[in-house]
Amino acid sequence: MAKNKSLALLLLSLLVVHSSLADHRNHRIFDITHSITSELPIYGSKNGLGHFIRLVHSIKNGSIANESEFKLGTHTGTHVDAPSHFFQKYYDQGFDVTTLSLKVLNGPALVVEVPKDKNITAEVMKSLNIPKGVRRVLFKTLNTDRQLMHKTEFHSDFTAFMEDGAKWLVDNTNIKLVGLDYLSVAAYVDAAPVHYAFLRNREIIPLEGLNLDDIQPGRYSLHCLPLKMVGADGCPTRCILI
Repeated sequence: MAKNKSLALLLLSLLVVHSSLADHRNHRIFDITHSITSELPIYGSKNGLGHFIRLVHSIKNGSIANESEFKLGTHTGTHVDAPSHFFQKYYDQGFDVTTLSLKVLNGPALVVEVPKDKNITAEVMKSLNIPKGVRRVLFKTLNTDRQLMHKTEFHSDFTAFMEDGAKWLVDNTNIKLVGLDYLSVAAYVDAAPVHYAFLRNREIIPLEGLNLDDIQPGRYSLHCLPLKMVGADGCPTRCILI
């Protein structure tokens, strides 16, 4: 009897493992990170990132290996913001990117499409009808249609959050990660107030510069891992949706 029970448990375990592997094979992985290139747009710049990497040691020049070094701003391309980005007290207290919660940066996420030609105001937030309890939301906007992240020159008329929209999100939702498809979650005219609203309590992580070109609205599993850079007020990150 005990032998039959053990065999049944073994078969059940194998079935669960097989099912899990089959599910994994059926999942599609979307890389929502923009490649870092010299043409990548940079906030406020007409000329983009420019040359950012160089060979320090080269096989062609007699070295046994190629070794490069690079120089990037902490808010380059697809990146996260830390509370220290807009609050000096948090900078002094060490609330850098290493203090951001991996539990917030990884988990179920909802991609929503924002009405065209509209910044994200309180009215727009209400109209999106984001279900209660959702903690991670990526906002696909007109920026994607305009291909702004693929244009070297910075465009200050990008779509993003207005102050009232950010405050409404903070006061009325459980969202702890806010993702957007351009270099800032905050509209150009409301840059500081929006970041103040999101970062004031150190509970919300802005995720900026996402590549949502091939992403349809819906539910996904989000995975983002910024570099563990002590003292950094932001950091480029690799992000995927499954």
